Amino acid sequence: MSILVTGGTGIVGSQVVRRLVEQGQRVSVLMRPGEKARSLPAGAHGIMGDLDNPASLSKAMQGIERVFLLTPLHPREAELGTNAVKAAKSAGVRRLVYMSVHHVDDGPHIPHFWSKIEIEKTLKDSALAHTLIMPNNFYQNDDWFKQGILEYGVYPQPIGDIGLNRVDVRDIADAVLNALTQPGHEGKRYALVGHDTLTGKAVADAYSRHLDRAIKYAGNDLDTWEAQALKMMPDWLVHDLKIMYQHFQKHGLVASKTDLAEQAKVLGHPPRTFDAYVREVTAVWKRGA
Repeated sequence: MSILVTGGTGIVGSQVVRRLVEQGQRVSVLMRPGEKARSLPAGAHGIMGDLDNPASLSKAMQGIERVFLLTPLHPREAELGTNAVKAAKSAGVRRLVYMSVHHVDDGPHIPHFWSKIEIEKTLKDSALAHTLIMPNNFYQNDDWFKQGILEYGVYPQPIGDIGLNRVDVRDIADAVLNALTQPGHEGKRYALVGHDTLTGKAVADAYSRHLDRAIKYAGNDLDTWEAQALKMMPDWLVHDLKIMYQHFQKHGLVASKTDLAEQAKVLGHPPRTFDAYVREVTAVWKRGA
């Protein structure tokens, strides 16, 4: 079958593309002008298009049977996702898998969550056959914090003391692959979560164990976090993330037994543990030191 992946060079999308290629699917990746198709794995090819350009999306989706829609953190994320859904509907796409967020309906005040909710509404109204994959915070987000962990002995992501059931992006990719290629997933909403509820301190402790030295959690002071983040990220993104972290600190993002039971239907194997991820990534970091 012919499958189009948006965001196919990113942290999740690249894993999805690789798995689809390994399965022998005909995989296209939506690429903006200027992006290099040579970054794709052998067996995948790029199609020029932009979520911000509806005409290019309609052209890119001609002859496509299934779509994995991944929308970026963006001030106009809802509009970009809506453009893709409308183009898929117009092009006659048969099935669309969309990556939303775990417990998205609990956080409509968070700009990123609100965008996902709006795109979900558009999908529902479109009557396209679709599946929602709804991951928690990614383990691999910690790649952004490598310098802080290794050089300063600090885990800086202010996720709070209630906890998140964080997830490995490889599990997300496995679930997306199954939702795209297997029957029976249409109309489903699947949480993608790990078994362990991880607080900021628990994350820091895991890095301490595997690095054999003390890593401290930087704490929950979001004003201090904001001041540092503004040195590295645009204002709008820092503002949006601060609202999200406030929500995590107040409510957490915790999986239920129902979430885990439903996830098993699409994932097909137990979720990878955070401890295993940290063991793996710190071994790589040590080799590179």
